[in-house]
Amino acid sequence: MQFSELSPQAANIVAKFTLATTAEVVAGQRWYTESYAIASRIAKLHDLSPVRVAAVIAALSPNNRWERNIEDAENVITAFMYGNDQDVLEVKCCTYTANKLKALAILKSESLDYEDILKGPKVIEFFHCISDHSSDDVCIDGHAYSIWYGSRLTMKEVPNIGKKLRERIKQDYKEATDFINAELGIDYLASQIQAITWVCHRRIYGI
Repeated sequence: MQFSELSPQAANIVAKFTLATTAEVVAGQRWYTESYAIASRIAKLHDLSPVRVAAVIAALSPNNRWERNIEDAENVITAFMYGNDQDVLEVKCCTYTANKLKALAILKSESLDYEDILKGPKVIEFFHCISDHSSDDVCIDGHAYSIWYGSRLTMKEVPNIGKKLRERIKQDYKEATDFINAELGIDYLASQIQAITWVCHRRIYGI
């Protein structure tokens, strides 16, 4: 496939990828693998499964910076393991109370079907990418939408991403990934291209 044959939005993703530094490419390529390693370390400390911890991290991710997301997950898990439900609810998190309740429900759940608790498509995608870093899913948040759209947008400017639009965006990320892989002779996953362009986007706009 030629660059001119890409959809305009897939071309935007490829264009952002070309702006990434080598360090950003490496960081993005490893992002979900290293996220799983973080979940695994927390899990080992508390005798939990890495997948359960990944679900807690995903639950606490909305409106939360990554570094604080991890801190919040550790604090919530510690409160749950050594306290009670009220202790969990009193943990200060940089996300919404409803998301903290989801994290608590995940920790208390006897089922392994955490998607039923997470519910939101973005947090489910994030969970998939962390818990199974070979997953072909793509996490579509406001920044991923901006990259796809081809312009920096504030979170208020990002529209509600319904099912049909979300699938179209994912398809364009996969199309961009196929093009990049063919051009470079590499085997990136679409989730890695999403992470690489996200890291680059944050640096360019100081996000």
